[in-house]
Amino acid sequence: MKERDAPSRLGIVIYEDVEPIDIGGTVGVVSMARRVLPDIESVTIAARPGPVRLAGGLSVLAQFGFGDHPPCDCFVVCGGPGWQTQITDPAMLAFLRRLPAGNAAAVCTGGLILAAAGLLDGRRATTRRHAAGAEPAAPLARLGTLAATVEPIEAAVVDDRGVITSGGVSLAIDGTLYLIGRLYGEDARDEIARLIEYDRAFAVNRDALGHCVS
Repeated sequence: MKERDAPSRLGIVIYEDVEPIDIGGTVGVVSMARRVLPDIESVTIAARPGPVRLAGGLSVLAQFGFGDHPPCDCFVVCGGPGWQTQITDPAMLAFLRRLPAGNAAAVCTGGLILAAAGLLDGRRATTRRHAAGAEPAAPLARLGTLAATVEPIEAAVVDDRGVITSGGVSLAIDGTLYLIGRLYGEDARDEIARLIEYDRAFAVNRDALGHCVS
């Protein structure tokens, strides 16, 4: 576990049609966490540096590409409707398969991309529990179609031997807080949750859906 003044870096993996709420639930949480942990930071990583169009039309700048990013303590794959393209994208899958064991995480439907890359084989994992719009099935039900040996479970957060997945949409915040807690401890995590007015929601989500850790 790191001391509060120790540096850490989260690589937030984005692509076209990521949901903006996943940026808020990852990059936004890390930004606020700097009030408590002054040397934590996040960087955005895409196939190449430059503008990335998110769902809804917002664009953000990816600071780094798959080939030039700095070392990161963990790489967090965001979710959004673009996941359906990313599960067959050779560059994304190759990038994820190069990551050190236990150095990957996902929020929302980013978990389906981890599954397609083989990072959830033999593990428990979660993702968004409900279908949205014209989706034929809930993403959680589709996990097993991408990784035959994954065990999909309903949970706010799943940590199976260091590979962390979180549930859908706003539960990206829960997943990021959990990851910060794994790096810096629960006291730091809880202080950040209070700072962002999410301590009550974090506790309620954990009690209602659970954190599955193995």
